[in-house]
Amino acid sequence: MTIAIVGGTGPEGSGLALRWARAGETVIIGSRDAKRAAEAAEKLLQKIAGAAGVSARLISGAENGIACQSADIVVLTVPFEVQAEMLKHLKPALRPGQILVDTTVPLAASVGGRATRTLGVWQGSAAQQTAELVSGGVSVVAAFHNTSAHLLLGDGPVDCDVIVCSDDKDAAKQIRGLARKIPGVRALDGGKLENARIVEQITALLVGFNIRHKGHAGVRITGLPPEAYDV
Repeated sequence: MTIAIVGGTGPEGSGLALRWARAGETVIIGSRDAKRAAEAAEKLLQKIAGAAGVSARLISGAENGIACQSADIVVLTVPFEVQAEMLKHLKPALRPGQILVDTTVPLAASVGGRATRTLGVWQGSAAQQTAELVSGGVSVVAAFHNTSAHLLLGDGPVDCDVIVCSDDKDAAKQIRGLARKIPGVRALDGGKLENARIVEQITALLVGFNIRHKGHAGVRITGLPPEAYDV
């Protein structure tokens, strides 16, 4: 399985790439600039050099479209303001049977440039907008909105539950399995893609916590039976 991360040179994309490569997954860092993508991949390789089970072939860099053409799973980690434009650019590179994981949160910058509230999206959520813009046959999954990029780029466990929403149950299950490859992460079935709106809004709340308390807040869902986190 090959994972392309569009926007992979940013903190969230780089953090996910680092964790999945450490888990033995093949990752392609995507960027508008192929050279920049290759440089980001090399930095990540240096960070995990010598780790058990990690091969230099596990992380590479490419232009976004080329990265998507080579992948089974595409993960979109770009700011909301460029989401629609990026998807229009990527649409010819996407194919039926692929899974597109949308991590986008429609955050609005408030006074001082800090994003602490979500914008209204006509389709209902950023993930639903993605589903409207991609080709038929591509399964859209919403996930990883609330995982801290700072923690992903670190070496310790990530204290966070990942809530996964999709109208494709098989695709959602596959992404929950991928989420659980990150140490410390539990993954939960968040239901249909329309529920992504709720998960996206939680991110604004977490950003507010982080600003006020200078932390890296995540979400834990309690009170469920153990099997809820294992399917």
